[in-house]
Amino acid sequence: MSSPSTNENSDDPELEAIRARVKEMEEEAEKLKQMQDEVEKQISLSPSGTIGLSPEEKKEVDARSIYVGNVDYSATANDLEQHFHGCGSINRVTILCDKFSGHPKGFAYIEFADKDSVQTAMALDDSLFKGRQIKVNPKRTNTPGMSLTNRGGGRGFSRPRRGAYMGRGAPWMGGYGRPSRFPRRGWYYPY
Repeated sequence: MSSPSTNENSDDPELEAIRARVKEMEEEAEKLKQMQDEVEKQISLSPSGTIGLSPEEKKEVDARSIYVGNVDYSATANDLEQHFHGCGSINRVTILCDKFSGHPKGFAYIEFADKDSVQTAMALDDSLFKGRQIKVNPKRTNTPGMSLTNRGGGRGFSRPRRGAYMGRGAPWMGGYGRPSRFPRRGWYYPY
């Protein structure tokens, strides 16, 4: 005779349903992984995507693109395409969104088919789009590790010591115009 626990497990319909569902989920995960691999291959091979491009190719794509600032949050890619349709043929319109909330950030990039369209689009700088005055600039090419601004910081930055006289209070008051948390000992103030 078989033990009751073995017989119970094989006859339990809930356990069998759970096992079948787990098997379905594993098969579905495998299909999703294959689909994701195919999409990644297509993106790296596509001429419109900048993911698999060399730095020279990215510079060439950026030379045909513009930055559009102060874009209305309700604007769609079709709306922007209609606004810039007179500048030349448009390859792609990208409206950037916040990765956490999914809401638009208020600016976009437009890639044209040729470089001459960028200069034509510059004429639309300060034009009205959905009741807002938009800013149009040529898209700049980012160079990794290069900074055009000297933001400071790093190892050479130091702050004044606490208690040092900084013109905002007396040294015995902590230097910041408020009494020190730990007053100096040995100074006597009778009143």
